[in-house]
Amino acid sequence: MKYSVLIPAHNEEAYIGPCLQSIEDAAEKITADVEIIVALNRCSDRTAAIAADHQAVSVIENSKNLARIRNAAARAATGEIIVTIDADSRMSRNMLVEIAANLAAGKYIGGGVMIRPERWSPGIFMSVLTILPFLLVHRISGGLFWCYRKDFEAVGGFNEALVSAEDLDFAIRLKAYGKQNGRRFKTITRAHIITSCRKFDTFGDWYLLKNPALVRNLMKGNNQKAADLFYYDTDR
Repeated sequence: MKYSVLIPAHNEEAYIGPCLQSIEDAAEKITADVEIIVALNRCSDRTAAIAADHQAVSVIENSKNLARIRNAAARAATGEIIVTIDADSRMSRNMLVEIAANLAAGKYIGGGVMIRPERWSPGIFMSVLTILPFLLVHRISGGLFWCYRKDFEAVGGFNEALVSAEDLDFAIRLKAYGKQNGRRFKTITRAHIITSCRKFDTFGDWYLLKNPALVRNLMKGNNQKAADLFYYDTDR
């Protein structure tokens, strides 16, 4: 089996190096081939050069739509197993080992992982609590997704009609497809990712709690203005 790790990247020179290194470290723990696909999105910094230094394959997708960006990377992938991760996150060294074991068990359609922020504060903790009920109701997780490529394609990849919350939508559809085929959505608990808190660093730790209308618009997924503010036009 070959793994394809997909990374959307918009001006990520401050983060993508450690992300790529974490993938390379995790790849050393398995015998399968691991390719890395970086989808460059309107990059004007050294993101492309850093990706090249790590022998990653790069594709270009300049739309302000994370679903399209992620899918562009998926179209360039040649592996039988798809893994997605954001450029400002790092996977634990045992991540690919755990993914391999769970897929080999035959019981799981794929799933997400445990997410650890790089720092905590009261504002970040309360922001996490506001999203937690949604995750618990749907019994999904995110941060990093893993599944067979055939199942990724069967659910249509990421929904390009959405400009935000495309990851949660993907998880819900993957879980539903798995249920139809007798396989469960699994949150890996024995591995994790560490993700940056750059949105909190930029907007403030209490920003989401102070702007519930923005959160509602982001969760709906179809508000380009809200998505541009929080994702696509945010300074790195």
